[in-house]
Amino acid sequence: MDSDHEKALNIAFIHPDLGIGGAERLVVDAAIGLQECGHKVTIYTSHCDKTHCFEEVKNEDLKVVVLGEFLPTNFMGKFFILFANLKQFILVLNLVMTGAVNKYDLFIVDQLPTCVPFLHFFGRYARTLFYCHFPDQLLAQKVVLLKRLYRIPFDLLEQFTMAASDLVVVNSNFTKSIFFKTFRYLRMNPNVVYPCVELASSPICDNDIALYDQIIGPGDRYYLSLNRFERKKDVMLAIEAYSMSNQSKNKNSKLLICGGYDERVHENVEYLKELQKACEDLNLSHATIFYKYFSSDSGGYQVPKGLKFKRVIFMTSISSSLKELLLQRTEMLLYTPSFEHFGIVPLEAMKNGIPVLAVNNGGPVETVVSLEPGVNDKMATGWLRPQDARQWADVLDESVVYTSENTDVFSNNGPERIREHFSRDAMTESFLLNIENMFMKERRIQYWAVITTMGFNTALHLLVHSFGSSYSFLYILIASTFLLRSNFALGLYWILAFFLQGFL
Repeated sequence: MDSDHEKALNIAFIHPDLGIGGAERLVVDAAIGLQECGHKVTIYTSHCDKTHCFEEVKNEDLKVVVLGEFLPTNFMGKFFILFANLKQFILVLNLVMTGAVNKYDLFIVDQLPTCVPFLHFFGRYARTLFYCHFPDQLLAQKVVLLKRLYRIPFDLLEQFTMAASDLVVVNSNFTKSIFFKTFRYLRMNPNVVYPCVELASSPICDNDIALYDQIIGPGDRYYLSLNRFERKKDVMLAIEAYSMSNQSKNKNSKLLICGGYDERVHENVEYLKELQKACEDLNLSHATIFYKYFSSDSGGYQVPKGLKFKRVIFMTSISSSLKELLLQRTEMLLYTPSFEHFGIVPLEAMKNGIPVLAVNNGGPVETVVSLEPGVNDKMATGWLRPQDARQWADVLDESVVYTSENTDVFSNNGPERIREHFSRDAMTESFLLNIENMFMKERRIQYWAVITTMGFNTALHLLVHSFGSSYSFLYILIASTFLLRSNFALGLYWILAFFLQGFL
């Protein structure tokens, strides 16, 4: 960084709900990485359950401050986006009113950009970086006309508040292309900061090893699919490809299909039934293990009989321990989703030296190096193919021959690619480079930040005015708050409003 910012920065992350998920993993990894570089880091969130969070948060390796948790997340199962914005607004309002907003050199915001104009306006010396995992408006289901109309102001708000950022980064070049198509009013060219995976292996539980031994025999080989039981994940592609390949005729070969499953979610239940029916239609013997019942009573849980003789094994909502074990020992990961924003599971397979077969679009195009024998054997980490079961089946058969003749290709290339491009160190370096470039440019007050903030100020003025003259002290209270926070423009505004209230 330039001479003005060679010292350690005081950095604040703002994230809606610090639970367990891909976005949360990125925030924690980025925060740890920047903290290890000597910067002071605080994560602000509206909710954090210490029984449902990552170890770094649970062990207090990071400073986490929860603000605005008293607000609900919805009203009668609806208005989630409205309450998410309100909770973030309460969080930032607390930073403004306590003066904490002026303590920080940099704010890193993700998922919801609503607070960005306020941070930009009230944090007078701070820069604001927004991390766009994927446009929120494209993630929301808007089937009903009324819901489409309800979403319109929030979709516009997402676009215009993001415009107040000093810098926007995205998680892949694929997301960058969607960014340009979605946010047509923005004149921004986001940079790419790839998410990362932990290089170290996680410990494996004894119960998971015992379950594994009941499924996989000493001479067995298996192919692995890890996805939620949702139709958009196209797990059917893996089943059809496996049935067409010669591997389905090998008595020592299996296909393991594991993924997130909630029996309260209709699609999860129905899609699992569809996949089971497909196995029957294709004459593939199958069994299903509902992992949550096994994990709650591993001694008493009765696994389906004859597991070692089944061709396809379904396992629902497996533990991270069992997931790690399966990724370490599989022949290949079959990553079936199309147009995935990024896709962290292929990285987890490559980290373990496991080849990946993925659809040739979306995030995997940037993470998986598709094998061209004799051309890129020293770089390849798997195969990229169209969403076609016949072509996938051909790769399954091709891989058996190739890996037997080239035993070290994927086991060497995968971990090396992860270390170079998708490790925490690589991600931190990418963040630091973007932060450095941001501070090298002049900080400019974005007009949308001013307009949004003044709009809020006007709304607050109208609210206070509606209380009547008996609440005149509120004008002085608000004016004093702004003046004490060195925001003289808004402080003077409220002093004038106090003297002129009788004329309004």
